[in-house]
Amino acid sequence: MTAQALPQQWLSTPLENVIFQITGGGTPSKSKPEYYLGDIPWMSVKDMNKHILKDTIDHISPEAVENSSTNIIPAGTPIIATRMSLGKIVVAHFDSAINQDLKALFLPSEIHRDYLVYWYRSIAHKIEQLGTGTTVKGIRLDALKALEFALPPLAEQKIIADKLDTLLAQVDNTKARLERIPEILKCFRQSVLAAAVSGRLTEEWRENKPHIFQPSIKELEAYWANIYSAAGKKSPQIKESNSKEQADVPDVWLDTSIGAVFDAFVGSTPSRSVKDYWNGDIHWVSSSEVAFCRIKSTKEKITETGLSSASTSVHPPGTVMLAMIGQGKTRGQVAILDIDACHNQNTAALRVPEGFVASEYLYYYLTQQYEETRRIGGGNNQKALNKKVIQAMRFPMPSYEEQTEIVRRVDQLFAYADTVEQQVNGALERVNQLTQSILAKAFRGELTAQWREDNPELISGENSAEALLERIKEERAAQAPKKRTRKKATT
Repeated sequence: MTAQALPQQWLSTPLENVIFQITGGGTPSKSKPEYYLGDIPWMSVKDMNKHILKDTIDHISPEAVENSSTNIIPAGTPIIATRMSLGKIVVAHFDSAINQDLKALFLPSEIHRDYLVYWYRSIAHKIEQLGTGTTVKGIRLDALKALEFALPPLAEQKIIADKLDTLLAQVDNTKARLERIPEILKCFRQSVLAAAVSGRLTEEWRENKPHIFQPSIKELEAYWANIYSAAGKKSPQIKESNSKEQADVPDVWLDTSIGAVFDAFVGSTPSRSVKDYWNGDIHWVSSSEVAFCRIKSTKEKITETGLSSASTSVHPPGTVMLAMIGQGKTRGQVAILDIDACHNQNTAALRVPEGFVASEYLYYYLTQQYEETRRIGGGNNQKALNKKVIQAMRFPMPSYEEQTEIVRRVDQLFAYADTVEQQVNGALERVNQLTQSILAKAFRGELTAQWREDNPELISGENSAEALLERIKEERAAQAPKKRTRKKATT
């Protein structure tokens, strides 16, 4: 910040001219666990994520204070990070020890604390740029002291701090409301899927369709028999679920199982040690790629030789993939193939009977069943699904016509939710920029331009910035011999 950018009643002066003392801290020996069993707050960069602290993550004992280089900083003192988290500043409403990565700024009475805190936040990006070091960035004390401080008269400092309190509280409230919307949209999508697979979403639609075709297991068996016969293979025996549990679905829906409707396959991986098996033209799906999406390409491809060497098959577009094994949230996730592809042993491929089931309906059903799928695949040892478990999973099957209507409605509602989410993300980005914009205006004097015109007596003479700076020099000289920190813990 330059002097030319400031109102004429302000001064630009190095930070060291408006503070009494910069005090650091230290870390008690980690080899003495008893040091960390006390009640004295001990602040580190881990605590610098909020502007105002109610407590610290770590606490230490009086012995830890006495036997280390830490200092106890009085409540209300601004504390900054000088290593890591550069640009962060906090105020604690309690006495706290600090570690060596933090510094406490002791201020004269002529500097309004909140004004300085807001000013420091306004130049956070500049402070980050001043950081040096290869692995851990830090700012040197001489660079910190040399920062140009925008110094208005004391009365104006208070007005600016009050205005920023009000404006930034409004920004924070707006941001908090916006940040809640994605969770609301998540619940909305879950509600849409729950209504879709239970028949509630198309209840009125069915009332106007009295002659809905209801599929049967026999027709599905005949369909798969023809498919296998054409390929010169014996059709596997498909059995309907023998579960006694009844799903809460419309009477005109077929309450059946995955294994009774879909042809399920488990893939495999060609040997990694044979180079000729890899980098071919055949798409090969891994479980990490089954991530609630449409698969249009794969990270890896195999050769015809690799395909022949492994017990995996190439599946057509429209096949629905289900992750059976995987790290974190992978197990239970689904995807639809938009390409011909084979897959590994951690995924199942569900070939869809054309004219009976829409791939998108199965996709939405398995998406809605994600948590349940993870539950039934959650063994005590290895968290995994298998082909038998998948085939036994319940599948509520409406007519193909109704499936198409369900997919249309879900797509429409999800598109609406996506639009809202994009608007929210854009609004959040603008709100995040708004904070820095408001701070920049404040420290250019723009928020108080009218106030200065209305109150010339509060910014001139003995109330001027020049007179204030002289008083700070006098106060610093008077306070210099006094200690601003104490080693002894308060009780």
